[in-house]
Amino acid sequence: MKPNTYLFDFDGTLVDSMPTFVSAMLKVLNDYNVPYGDDIVKIITPLGYKGSAEYFQTLGLKLSTEEIIALVSDFARREYKYNIQLKGGVYETLVALKNQGASLNVLTASPHDMLDPCLKRVGVYELFDNVWSCDDFSTTKADPNIYKLSAEKIGKPVGDIIFLDDNYNACKTAKSSGMKVYGVFDSSSEDYVEEMKNLTDKYVFNFKELI
Repeated sequence: MKPNTYLFDFDGTLVDSMPTFVSAMLKVLNDYNVPYGDDIVKIITPLGYKGSAEYFQTLGLKLSTEEIIALVSDFARREYKYNIQLKGGVYETLVALKNQGASLNVLTASPHDMLDPCLKRVGVYELFDNVWSCDDFSTTKADPNIYKLSAEKIGKPVGDIIFLDDNYNACKTAKSSGMKVYGVFDSSSEDYVEEMKNLTDKYVFNFKELI
């Protein structure tokens, strides 16, 4: 039986937004003349906004976590509203899966004021049964319970849902919750392709492989 319930990550999975995240983060460091190493992108990619802000403080940025997040979010919010696009093959695949009767859902660390306007602008918001930010669950994708809670809200056993993400740590946590997990290629996590292949039930380089 073809799987028919999907839970998608947003950043780096559905949309090509990781360059925006990195640009916004590095802009803050550059604006405040804080030095950083060549490995900065690899370090901050899995950390998200709060984790990156806390890491920047260890580099010497003399701002509060809230101030850093506000600066980054102001830049990123405009990008999500006007510029960020779907990754290749995503639109056609989502439409095809929907036409096959699949339940499509989103779970992301991005807040709704970035997530919702972007999905609506690129024309896929209405394809999803549920669009969730981690804020809706008051926890993060590093918590196995968020996947179990998502399954409860969808109304399916956790093992009947396929979670798709480009981030190794999120895939690992979702796997530990009992979900089936598909890894998704993104250039921001290309150093982890082999680890992702070994961890996940399937690894896709292009969304059209799901059809």
